[in-house]
Amino acid sequence: MALPPEPLSLYIHWPFCRSKCPYCDFNSHVRASVDDARWRRALLTELETAAETLGPRRLETIFFGGGTPSLMAPETAGALIARAKTLFPPVADLEITLEANPTSVEARRLEGFRDAGVNRVSLGVQALDNESLRFLGRQHDVGEALAAVETAMALFVRVSFDLIYARPGQTIASWRTELARALALARGHLSLYQLTIEKGTPFYAASRAGEFALPKENDALALFEVTQELTERAGLDAYEVSNHAAPGQACRHNLAYWRYQDYAGIGPGAHGRVVTSTGTALAIRRHASPETWLAAVERDSQGSAEEATLEPRERAEEMVMMGLRLSEGLELAALQRRTGLALDAIVPTTRRQRLFSQGLLTEDSERLQATKAGRAVLTALTGALLA
Repeated sequence: MALPPEPLSLYIHWPFCRSKCPYCDFNSHVRASVDDARWRRALLTELETAAETLGPRRLETIFFGGGTPSLMAPETAGALIARAKTLFPPVADLEITLEANPTSVEARRLEGFRDAGVNRVSLGVQALDNESLRFLGRQHDVGEALAAVETAMALFVRVSFDLIYARPGQTIASWRTELARALALARGHLSLYQLTIEKGTPFYAASRAGEFALPKENDALALFEVTQELTERAGLDAYEVSNHAAPGQACRHNLAYWRYQDYAGIGPGAHGRVVTSTGTALAIRRHASPETWLAAVERDSQGSAEEATLEPRERAEEMVMMGLRLSEGLELAALQRRTGLALDAIVPTTRRQRLFSQGLLTEDSERLQATKAGRAVLTALTGALLA
């Protein structure tokens, strides 16, 4: 039987962390202990159930995210990788990414994950000075971070790490120095995120109480522009708003999100956007609570909290929002193919023209793209475009 032309990406969520960082609003939880064997069985069960819904698909990427997936047993990762490959025929160069924290304990586990089949690692370094790491609630220091990067690079061909900038009190000069150090360490990929304050986090309460303040808008924009300048000079262009890579080194799993290709989410709080074997487009959200999800899987063989049919216009609007994050922009033929709608049916020409005249947007017969200036104010741009 011929496989559908659209590839599948698989996201597997491990919800546990050693501690909760004060800026984090991800679905992560601290528990005194975790029954690895029980969690392995549950994740494998939900994966099997998802495969029944999706039917045969070409598997292009697997991504272990969290939480802190480097805390799971490497045997669990290995079992999930092996089963995914039997359920979905993999492409020859299947990308398998693991997010990891650079504490010395977790760095020692990386060899086990390599042997389990992981071939790409993304390290949550977050800062290259100890004062900032303490502020961010990280459990490692700079020395451990550098050692983890060195260990990862000895074990994996593809290694990325994250930094958070636009921190309180951060100057352009200090960020130039820190980013230059990171670029000297990098091997083809960096993720560079501006610090944001999310509701419900300890940082939200602390900032509201006046305990610290983020850089003002113009200062944050200047830090963003310095980031683009230094990464471009180093040959790591921004292929997405916060992600920078040398040619051929972009994260294919994340590209699947931004190009609005199908992805299945497994584990607590995981989301998915898939077209089923019957042709229905679904948005799937798993239960966020680890205990609720686990009980649901053991009872029903899957832990979905919501499965909603996506109408063509919903899909098209999501595709526009995601595509504009990429420097390559939105492929108009893909928009038509995946949703049945042309761009004019989603965004009136007059609205696009206004943004063209402001230098925030460009368009030709193949693509709609945010300019560099547009990507610097992307939230406002997409809000104006899809108003």
